[in-house]
Amino acid sequence: MIQKTSNAFIAASWVALGAGTIGFIVGLARAEMLLNEKGYYFTVLMFGLFAVVSLQKSVRDRLEKLPVTDMYYGICWFGTLLSIVLLVVGLWNATILPSEKGFYAFAFLLALFGAISVQKNTRDNMTFGQSE
Repeated sequence: MIQKTSNAFIAASWVALGAGTIGFIVGLARAEMLLNEKGYYFTVLMFGLFAVVSLQKSVRDRLEKLPVTDMYYGICWFGTLLSIVLLVVGLWNATILPSEKGFYAFAFLLALFGAISVQKNTRDNMTFGQSE
C-alpha cells in the first residue's frame, strides 16, 4: 500500500534538518576557534549531508530495482561513515569543552537524520503522485 507522507512528518523532518544544520553553523560562528578549524567542521557537515542524501537515494533505488552500481553504492556508504569518523576525530582532538563537543555531535547527527528524512519524504511523495 502506497501512502502519502503526513504533513506532520514532513514538517518534523524539515525542522530536524534546519535545527541540526543551523544549530551546528551558529555554534561554529560563535565558537572561539581558528577559521581553519571552523572550515573543517563546516566541510565535514556539508560532506555528511551530501553523503547521506546520496546513500538514501541509492538504497531506495536498489529497493525499487533501479540500477545502482556496486561501486557507487559502496562510495555512498564510505562517504557517510567517513564524514562521521572525520567529525569524531576532529572533536576528539579539539581543545573545546566536552559540552561543546556533545553539542556539535548531536547537531551533526540531527542534521544527517533530517537530511535522510527529507530525501525519503520527497521520494515517497514522488512515488505517491505517480501511483494515483
